[in-house]
Amino acid sequence: MFCTSMADVAGEFGVPYYIFFTSAASDLGFISHIQQLHDESGFDVAEFEGNELAVPSWARPIPRWAFPPNIVNKEWLQLLYRIARVFRRARGILVNTVRELESCAVDSLSFTKVHPVGPILNLKAGAAAAGGGVPEEEAIEWLDRQPESSVVFLCFGSMGAFREEQVLEIANGLEASGLRFLWVLRRPGPEGTDVREVLPKGFVDRTAGVGRVMGWAPQTIILAHKAVGGFVSHCGWNSTLESLWFGVPMATWPMYAEQKLNAFLLVHELEIATEIKIDYRNGEIVTAEEVERGVRRLMERDCSREERLKKFSDCIKKALMDGGSSSASIAEFIEGCKSSGGM
Repeated sequence: MFCTSMADVAGEFGVPYYIFFTSAASDLGFISHIQQLHDESGFDVAEFEGNELAVPSWARPIPRWAFPPNIVNKEWLQLLYRIARVFRRARGILVNTVRELESCAVDSLSFTKVHPVGPILNLKAGAAAAGGGVPEEEAIEWLDRQPESSVVFLCFGSMGAFREEQVLEIANGLEASGLRFLWVLRRPGPEGTDVREVLPKGFVDRTAGVGRVMGWAPQTIILAHKAVGGFVSHCGWNSTLESLWFGVPMATWPMYAEQKLNAFLLVHELEIATEIKIDYRNGEIVTAEEVERGVRRLMERDCSREERLKKFSDCIKKALMDGGSSSASIAEFIEGCKSSGGM
């Protein structure tokens, strides 16, 4: 979705082009809306001082804190506007989402044909992280010995590294909660750096009966495990779809890019997630008390939230089956390519 210079190649050959948008349809709606406001009225989202912004692809106004953090960077924002203009000229956009999950966003995107074709997932892949911790096999064997839905899984993506001060707060919060946990801990530094070096003294020994710390994890394998009952996540869209696929409740801790938008969608629009720190700012320290409170809330039974989560989990699986919404959307895209001479 960032390789929009290829649209010029398509133009040279006189063929239509399509965009594959790997994030949520609601994120696409946000990008296209601020670009339209900018081009039509000179609106500058980087200087927006209001508390919230109404966007057609969202059922609720988006609070200022949920805007992508890079949006205050004028150079980055101009790049975003250029990309959004290319989106508008595309013959169509394939979005890694499901209509039933984001019907408001999909239906609102009228500037081109939108094909919700998700969830596109590699369910055999893991989320990489670097260095130290218990081996993968030992972690899976440990999960096998835990009660069903009893373990909190913490993983923050391939770029989700914390400073030492934050690692200490997370560790203290987990220990104080008394909950079982499996924590994928990355730290800034060379690959292979042992993550245990930044943990509180004695933490690994004190929590040996209830927790494990890893430097790398096969995320989808762990989310699929029956012992996992909650997922503390950075809210990257792939991780979000994986969690939905396996029906694992999420607690949001967005860190960069569009992740705050995703967190807002999960917590306030779909109402299927809780939060650790939904309005997290880079460099901020989330306290041990906030971590403890967040993971406890995540692991508490909430029948209404669980019913909504199950409904969406079932929907995204059915979407890819014969007759499902994404299957039909893929077929429609293929037929459109044929009729336009694109195949």
